[in-house]
Amino acid sequence: QVQLVESGGGLVQAGGSLRLSCAASGRTFSRYAMGWFRQAPGKEREVVCAISLNGGSTYYADSVKGRFTISRDNAKSTVYLQMNSLKPEDTAVYYCAARRPLSSGSWYRDHSEYGYWGQGTQVTVSS
Repeated sequence: QVQLVESGGGLVQAGGSLRLSCAASGRTFSRYAMGWFRQAPGKEREVVCAISLNGGSTYYADSVKGRFTISRDNAKSTVYLQMNSLKPEDTAVYYCAARRPLSSGSWYRDHSEYGYWGQGTQVTVSS
């Protein structure tokens, strides 16, 4: 199995930027499709973005499109989430997730499709 550890969260003012990292260990990272999810208090966990195992295909939720960028470095076994133009509504605990994909170009946007999760990192955007 794969272990995931997120980092990079924190407190930022609206309009600011943060970069989250998710470091993987335990299995060959390049064999996993990855996703970023978030969960705000009292709300369900929602997808932020996802990336295929080779990084060639990505998905973004409409709410973050044009502001967030997902990327991965398979040599470092790490997936990143660059968040720009942050808004107070982006405040949440952010989780990375991993799964073995059905094909090299596949990404997944449903949290139930992922079998491995990190512990989460808090992002708070002040107005």
